[in-house]
Amino acid sequence: MSDQMTPKNPPKPPSAAQTREVRLKAALKANMGRRKQQARARKTPEDTGNNENKGQ
Repeated sequence: MSDQMTPKNPPKPPSAAQTREVRLKAALKANMGRRKQQARARKTPEDTGNNENKGQ
C-alpha cells in the first residue's frame, strides 16, 4: 500500500508549449482588462459632454 502513496516518477515540469500557452493566456487576460478599462474611460467623458450640449 505504501507504493500507492509515493509516486515512482516525480512530476515532470511543464513543456515549452504548455508554459507558452499559460503565458499567452495571462497576457490576453491583461490586455482585455486594459481594453475594457479604456472603453469605460472613453464612455464616461462622452456621457458628461452630451448632457452639457443638450441645453443649447
